Amino acid sequence: MNQASASKFPVTERVREALAVTLRGCEELIPETDWVQKLARAEATGQPLRIKLGLDPTAPDIHIGHTVVLNKMRQLQDLGHQVIFLIGDFTSLIGDPSGRNSTRPPLTPEQIKANAETYYKQASLVLDPAKTEIRYNSEWCLPLGSMGMIQLAAKYTVARMMERNDFHDRFKAGTPISVHEFLYPLMQGYDSVALRSDLELGGTDQKFNLLMGRHLQAEYGQEPQCILTMPLLEGLDGVDKMSKSKNNYIGITEDANTMFAKVLSISDDLMWRWYTLLSFRSLGEIGKLQEEVQQGRNPKDAKVLLAKEITARFHSVAAADAAEQDFINRSRGGVPDEIEEQTLKLEAGPMGIGALLKQTGLAVSSGEGNRLIDGGGVRVDSNVVSDKGLKLGTGTYVLQVGKRKFKKVTLV
Repeated sequence: MNQASASKFPVTERVREALAVTLRGCEELIPETDWVQKLARAEATGQPLRIKLGLDPTAPDIHIGHTVVLNKMRQLQDLGHQVIFLIGDFTSLIGDPSGRNSTRPPLTPEQIKANAETYYKQASLVLDPAKTEIRYNSEWCLPLGSMGMIQLAAKYTVARMMERNDFHDRFKAGTPISVHEFLYPLMQGYDSVALRSDLELGGTDQKFNLLMGRHLQAEYGQEPQCILTMPLLEGLDGVDKMSKSKNNYIGITEDANTMFAKVLSISDDLMWRWYTLLSFRSLGEIGKLQEEVQQGRNPKDAKVLLAKEITARFHSVAAADAAEQDFINRSRGGVPDEIEEQTLKLEAGPMGIGALLKQTGLAVSSGEGNRLIDGGGVRVDSNVVSDKGLKLGTGTYVLQVGKRKFKKVTLV
C-alpha cells in the first residue's frame, strides 16, 4: 500500500471541486482514489502537489490542439499546485518511439537547444510563467553515467517492454527495433523519480511511458505518481484530430483575425467540446451558456465568446476585440482594416481579371478565377464581378474572393 492510500485525509468540498477540475475533459485518471487522497493531503497540510509535464523539443507544428495538456496544467496551477514544465533535452537525443512504426531519428544538441527556447515561449502563452518551474532532464540523466544506466535498466523486463503496442506491432511485423529505444520510456520514467512528481500529464499515446514513472518511483521507494491522459482535439472539421496535414488546424502564431474567424467556423456541437478542453471558464459558466442556448439564445453568441477567449490568450484582449469587429465588417460585406498589399507591373496594357486573381494568389489558375466569377464570389472595390472579360488598367484596387480573402493591388 502506498503512502497516499495509507494516510487518510478528509475529502472536503474543495477536494471534490479540485477533482472535478482534474477530470474535466480528461481521458483517464489512474488511479483516481490515490489522486483524491493526494488532493486531500495537500488541502490538509497546505503542501502543493508536484505536477509534471514533459515535452521533447522536436519542433512540431504548434497548434491549439497541442495546448490541451497545457490548459489542464494551467487549471491545476490555478488551484495552487506546483507545475513543472520539463524539457526533454536528454531524451530528445534518444528519440521517442511512441506511436511510431519505425525508429525516430534523434535530434542534434543544436536543434534541441534552439527548439527548447521556442517551447518555453509557447508554453508561457498558457501557463503562468511566474509560477512555473522549468527543468531540463539532462540535469539528472547525464550524471547517471553508464553504471547508473545499467542499474536503471535492471528495474524493468524486456517482456514488459514488449507489451507496449508500438514495440509489439513492430516486432510482429519484423520491423527493426533498436536497443536504445527501450531507454526512452525508462528515462521518461526516471524523470518522475528525479522530480518526485505526484501527477504526470500526457496525451493518450503516452500512457505506457507515464505508467513507467509509477513503476520506477515504487522501485526507488517513492510514493507512485498518478497519471492523467488527455484526449486529442478534433480539428475544424469536427471529425479528424487537429493536424496541419489535414488543414483543419489553428496555429497559435496565426494572426488574430484568422484565429477568431476559424473558431467561429466550427460546428455548434464541436464548440462545446472545445469549451471543455480549451476554455478557462468554469464548468458552471459553460453549463449556464449551454442552458441559455437550449432555451433559445443564438449559439453564435457562445461561439463568439470562445473565439475571443482563445484569440486573447495568444494575442491580447484588444486584438480579440478588433478581430471581432473585423469579422463583423466582413460579414456585412465590408473591407477589413488591414489587407495584404501587392504591386504588379503591367507589361502589355490592362490585365484580365482571371489572370490578376492568379497573379495575386487569390486563385490557383485563371480558370479557377473564372469559375469563382461564375459563382459570384469575386469582388473589385466591393462590387461583384460578373464579366469574366473585365480588364483592369493602372490604379489601386481591392480584390475580394469569398468572405475572407482580400488583396489590395496596385497596377503600374
